[in-house]
Amino acid sequence: MTDTPLADDRLIVALDVPNALDGLNMAERLGDMVSFYKIGLGMLTGGGLALANELKQEHGKRIFLDMKLFDIGNTVEAAVRGLAQYDLDFLTVHGDPHVVRAAKEGAAGKDLKILAVTILTSLERADLDAGLMMPGTVSELVIERAARAFSAGADGIIASPQEAAAIRALPEADGRLIVTPGVRPAGADLGDQKRVATPANAIADGADHIVVGRPVVRAADPRAAVAAILREMTSPQATAPNRA
Repeated sequence: MTDTPLADDRLIVALDVPNALDGLNMAERLGDMVSFYKIGLGMLTGGGLALANELKQEHGKRIFLDMKLFDIGNTVEAAVRGLAQYDLDFLTVHGDPHVVRAAKEGAAGKDLKILAVTILTSLERADLDAGLMMPGTVSELVIERAARAFSAGADGIIASPQEAAAIRALPEADGRLIVTPGVRPAGADLGDQKRVATPANAIADGADHIVVGRPVVRAADPRAAVAAILREMTSPQATAPNRA
């Protein structure tokens, strides 16, 4: 029998399920194979904050709260200060410099890392045109937004695997995190993601953490799905170290 791979903090499993009870059941099913979970906006009204606190305090898991906050500075600062009391690990905000600066103020004195969203991995240039975003390729805009967010104090960046290498090469990225959603194991359904890569490629290109949701939580055997990802992450093709 093949040994079960050990949990690797570089893998963050997104609990893309309807409510906290389903999320807790999935976490218990995965057990020690997963040490880091993402809880997103879709579960906010389904007990997401309570689940985040339970997984952190009672199960010893690391927690990435994916809220993608955006508002005026005072509101963002107040929201982050309130969320920081839960002693979580990562929190997302939009990558606009004023938002990042406010979020860092709200997280002052806590270990909560503020991750800036560059451009959602489900968007293409046509989507940016519809939203009146400035000209340029998606990759160019992601890299520029990443540099500005780092300069504003972001602890890390959310970006697709396809931009990870270019962001890692930025001088401003030294010592900062790159977290990549849009990661799909070979042969997996892409769903609504348009800028994707395999786990090994994302790590090799400079990602510190990869986020995988539906290929795990909707798998017939979630533990087998996680095991396959963990094996790929420790393959010779994945060579980047974990920075946090």
